[in-house]
Amino acid sequence: MLTKHRNLRTGRSVWQGERPPRFPKQGITADTESDVVIIGAGISGAMQADMLSEAGFSVLVVDRRGPVRGSTPASTALLQYEIDQPLIKLTRQIGDEAAIRAWRRSRLAVDGLGARVRALSIAPVIRRDSLYLAGDVLDAEGLGREYEARRRAGLETALLDAAALKEDFGIDRDAALLGYDNLEADPVVLATGFLRAAVARGARIAWPVEIVDLDAGPRSVSLRTKDGHRIRCRYLVFATGYELPFGEIPKGHRVLSTWALATVPQKGNLWPRCCFIWEASDPYLYLRTTRDGRVICGGEDEDFVDEDRRDALLGRKVKALQRKLGKLLPEVSTEVDYSWTGTFGASTTGLPTIGPMPGLKNCWTVMGFGGNGITYSRVGAEIVRAGLTGKGDPDAELYAFRS
Repeated sequence: MLTKHRNLRTGRSVWQGERPPRFPKQGITADTESDVVIIGAGISGAMQADMLSEAGFSVLVVDRRGPVRGSTPASTALLQYEIDQPLIKLTRQIGDEAAIRAWRRSRLAVDGLGARVRALSIAPVIRRDSLYLAGDVLDAEGLGREYEARRRAGLETALLDAAALKEDFGIDRDAALLGYDNLEADPVVLATGFLRAAVARGARIAWPVEIVDLDAGPRSVSLRTKDGHRIRCRYLVFATGYELPFGEIPKGHRVLSTWALATVPQKGNLWPRCCFIWEASDPYLYLRTTRDGRVICGGEDEDFVDEDRRDALLGRKVKALQRKLGKLLPEVSTEVDYSWTGTFGASTTGLPTIGPMPGLKNCWTVMGFGGNGITYSRVGAEIVRAGLTGKGDPDAELYAFRS
């Protein structure tokens, strides 16, 4: 077993309200080969398949569940460039130059993702601003320092005091930062669109297929399926989300539990500009809207991965989210239509681990840890494509494995 099996989510997310995406069910029935094998057919694997098939590689995507059936439907999909770790705090961890590069790369990733979605006509691109509220991580004074740091990094940001925040958004907090031009999306639609684009270029999707063993050599990688068939490839890419390769968590990373809800449609009650809202707190509350006027509210993260315990807390956590949502935005209905819980990953820097796997030739992984999972999936697709085509990525060392 190459990856640690987890019960990744429970409940029904808002993205599962529509008919699920359909891909022909086809396993591996004989030995086969491909330039690249991608393990995982969620949003990260889908972006890898899209970019690598476009780069001219033959691509085989395998998944033990099926396409878009893991963590992706549990994502709340606030596609932001803002990293969980404030720029001023990340600077103290990894240095000024590296921290600025990481924030700028996230900005580029969001823009690149939006452009890619448009280029492939996957879905309408909806831009949303982002409101970052003062909390127990950064108070009003701290937000002022963060504002100066972001502006110095070339990231357009506005600093709102309590009066402006109340007047413009009806929110009672000491201060907030307003960022611009993030993306609102349905993660299932995105993943499905990227997979279909790859299939149109000749990529194959095989499921249910479980890889149980690998032999990584200097020129190729040999894989063995649970059914005993062999797959040979030049490169292997793990895009398995929180089901970690060999069950090993990279240094500075941890796996958590998180909870979320989606309200009934209520377009008449939504806040001005329907911007993303999140807090400079730990754990933080975060909000977004959907095209049909629902409010998605998530948070209440806890530092454990016991699925039974996580699931048992769903009712209590949803009530806590309702209370917080009602207190922050009294005009919004907190009546719940969907609720769900899932496994989530975080890191001490807010940055993911992406790159070649230590000790395994020709094997790469994309671990989208941090609150920017889909944004980091885009970064991962860019870095892996650059590595496999021999061009290299100027920011690859920011995300490399740490010993």
